[in-house]
Amino acid sequence: MTSVRAGEITSHVALLAGVPDDVRRGFAAQVLGPVLDHDARSGTGLLETLEVFLDESGSWNRTAARLHLHVNTVRYRIGRVAELTGRDPSSFTDRVDLYLALRSR
Repeated sequence: MTSVRAGEITSHVALLAGVPDDVRRGFAAQVLGPVLDHDARSGTGLLETLEVFLDESGSWNRTAARLHLHVNTVRYRIGRVAELTGRDPSSFTDRVDLYLALRSR
């Protein structure tokens, strides 16, 4: 484990680096496990859609354009992510959980 001092933490990257690997992976599995399982069973691309959605600051249209999907497909997929994780990507707090879980993988 890397030891980090408080003054050295200037972003979520540094913050996550100070968390033990097994804890980060456990958090990611807890939050994203149902999405990963669903994608493995059905090949729906929910995880990729979530990553792009968060990267595009929750923009349905930019996410759809980047993934070459109809905006309703993006809405459906993000809705499935919400159902599977119990976290609402339109809620800032839940969005942070999802984002940190993605970065903790």
